Amino acid sequence: MQANADVSFAIAKGSIHGLVGENGAGKSTLMSILYGYYNANSGHILLDGQERQIRTSHDAIGLGIGMVHQHFMLVENFTVLDNVMLGTEGGFKLAAQRAATEAKLREICERYRLNVDPLATISELSVGAQQRVEILKQIYRSANILILDEPTAVLTAQETASLFAILRLFKEQGKTIVLITHKLQEIMDITDQVTVMRAGRVVGATGTASTSKEELANMMVGRPIQSELPRAPFKPGQAVLKVAGLQLEDKNKVRLLADIDFTLRAGEIVALAGVSGNGQSELLEILSGMRLPSAGKVEFLGRALPFGKRRDADGLPAAFRALGIAHVPEDRLRDGVIKDFSVMQNTVFGYQDRVTNRWGLFDFKAIAARCAHLLKAFDVRPSDPDIRLGLLSGGNQQKVVIAREVSSKPKLMLVGQPTRGVDIGTIESIHAQLLKLRDEGVAILLVSVELEEVRALADRIIVMSGGRVTGELNIDEFDTTRIGLMMGGMHKK
Repeated sequence: MQANADVSFAIAKGSIHGLVGENGAGKSTLMSILYGYYNANSGHILLDGQERQIRTSHDAIGLGIGMVHQHFMLVENFTVLDNVMLGTEGGFKLAAQRAATEAKLREICERYRLNVDPLATISELSVGAQQRVEILKQIYRSANILILDEPTAVLTAQETASLFAILRLFKEQGKTIVLITHKLQEIMDITDQVTVMRAGRVVGATGTASTSKEELANMMVGRPIQSELPRAPFKPGQAVLKVAGLQLEDKNKVRLLADIDFTLRAGEIVALAGVSGNGQSELLEILSGMRLPSAGKVEFLGRALPFGKRRDADGLPAAFRALGIAHVPEDRLRDGVIKDFSVMQNTVFGYQDRVTNRWGLFDFKAIAARCAHLLKAFDVRPSDPDIRLGLLSGGNQQKVVIAREVSSKPKLMLVGQPTRGVDIGTIESIHAQLLKLRDEGVAILLVSVELEEVRALADRIIVMSGGRVTGELNIDEFDTTRIGLMMGGMHKK
């Protein structure tokens, strides 16, 4: 399998260069070659007109190339300072080096407006702040070429705006930035040039001002993309989920959810909209059995969900799946897949009891046939059931999760950030799958920070802020200003 084939492209010094393509198009592989993670079988790399050999990441760092990965490479129980120093300690006078490093980090943070405390612990920082730590690591190591792989995939709109302000400042300072992203509006907003890849090859390169989102999308997938998918008339059925007075407190008695009330019906998509961190994730965790509520009632198909008087949620996710509740988690790597297991194994996780024979043993022939069907139906690339799942791109990992959950034939589908970090073609495919489920009578509860996604899929929108419902509206009342006020807690239902 050839990940990159005859790739040639140039990046202007002191520019922001976009790199786009479908999941699995070879973008991250190409950048991993430039950073020394992979070695190319043929070809040449020229830096400032001079051919360079980059065999390891140490070589790349020595040449002033830094890379910020989509999934952060940070030790969560270490401080920012400790994470930056890892691998660069060099010597016995550690205390003196720590002091010098801290001083340099504070100077870098002030110069580039990174707003990071070197003595803060990583686990206490927001996702946006953790990303700034990754950037801080690269600047500390004197990176003049900065590669960012899907940097906004897990950021809020405010954090994205802050990141772009930093990148523009880097550009003003003469640094060169390569931005890998699936979000074409970001390409249009911040890049100077853009290169498009498809199936491991470069299929187009242009100045950003000379192109459009539609043209880039067509180059990426090799066909026109539907901006809006057809939707069948809204015909809701019986109540599938009823939530009344739901509350959640953490171990410190801090209230995370307060008085959540709503009903979700068959054949309906209800979207939970809001800035990340306002209770949507906790609500999905409760409804999927991953977490116990502090108070309130939840009914599924007229019966109370079996929270009981449990001390923990052990066994609840399996019990909820058996009832017909499927779950696409927000963080697929943490809760949805096991990277070191095969694709085929990941297609049955959570549903093992459905692929056994009459003696209670795994029916491997049936598992293989089921997996082959899912890989084809959901266009997972590569379609190799035995490949380690961690070798798939993020979008294809997401397809595996969605294929597994959809194939369980649920009555209720809980979907968290379904298109985070996936390309425009995959977004179209995932949206089509969700609309098909809705038309088949499945009740869908969707959590998304992307308002365009909410507008494309939802029949009703529930807005959350500070762990409370601050507003509710039908899709024909969609208004970004009104929703924005509700997301800020400035509007009560």
